[in-house]
Amino acid sequence: MEIGLYTFADVAAGHPELAGQRLRNLVEEMELADQAGLDVFAVGEHHRADYAISSPAVALAAGAARTKKIKLSSAVTVLSSDDPVRVFQQFATVDGISNGRAEIMAGRGSFIESYPLFGYDLDDYDALFSEKLDLLIKLRAAERITWKGTLRPSLNNAGIYPRPEQQKMPIWIAVGGTPDSAVRAATLDIPMALAIIGGDPKRFSPFFELYRQSHAKAGHDPKNIQLSLNMHGFVSSSTDHAKAIYSAAHLEVMNRIGRERGWGPQGMAHFEQAASANGNLIIGDAARVTDRILELHEVFGNTRILIQMAIGTVPHAEQLKAIEIMGSKVAPAVRKALA
Repeated sequence: MEIGLYTFADVAAGHPELAGQRLRNLVEEMELADQAGLDVFAVGEHHRADYAISSPAVALAAGAARTKKIKLSSAVTVLSSDDPVRVFQQFATVDGISNGRAEIMAGRGSFIESYPLFGYDLDDYDALFSEKLDLLIKLRAAERITWKGTLRPSLNNAGIYPRPEQQKMPIWIAVGGTPDSAVRAATLDIPMALAIIGGDPKRFSPFFELYRQSHAKAGHDPKNIQLSLNMHGFVSSSTDHAKAIYSAAHLEVMNRIGRERGWGPQGMAHFEQAASANGNLIIGDAARVTDRILELHEVFGNTRILIQMAIGTVPHAEQLKAIEIMGSKVAPAVRKALA
């Protein structure tokens, strides 16, 4: 199982001028994750003052030049409000710089700011994603393409360059718990990443089973199945220290977003529940985080897990310590247990 990290490169609320420093810290985190032996580092796309990354490919290109082995992915690329040709070209560029380590994780996004920003109608929310995903997959398959669209201009024998270093650059679909999304990913024989940010994770296991059933029904080889869990968490020298570092930042983010979405306020009781054995946070010392990852793997049978440790205002220095522990202690212990 692959073990990695993902981040939105959070910026302290109300301080967008700090984005530059956060991006420089991000490159340092990617470099350390590579040196520590983690498998994947992924960055998300947002168009808000509280996140620094609006262009995942640019951030990943900076990391590509400073790393050697780690896979570099988006988490996610908001494909619905972007152009698949430009997305493919940008990630093919990252793939070249990284010598074949780029991935695209495509999704519809958990925020909607990009739709009006780039002139798209939210009434076309699902249709935009379906059509653009179809084009993105075809762009990967052929150097020259003829394609007819309705929401995006058609292409007539268009050459798409540069080509990726990899013969088949990975494309993942990110989902948030919609059954139709799981069926679509499975039918297309595309890996699926499931984001779990609340509740008991075990209640989401039917989505992985639905994927497997739909994958088999479509006649695909079960050996091709790749499934990722994307979750929040943190690791430190002790469980108490991990909670102390992560709790305030986590609650500030969840309450800030919750106010936008009409969620009820969360406090320490909510955090402790989320950090419990049945909660959605993977948090603790190295042994506890290792055990939690293995418990989830037993339930889901996932081939990858990505953890969002850099949430809100978690200090950069604590991030670096956590990345070192993930690479030197957690990942080796998980690999040994699953060998």
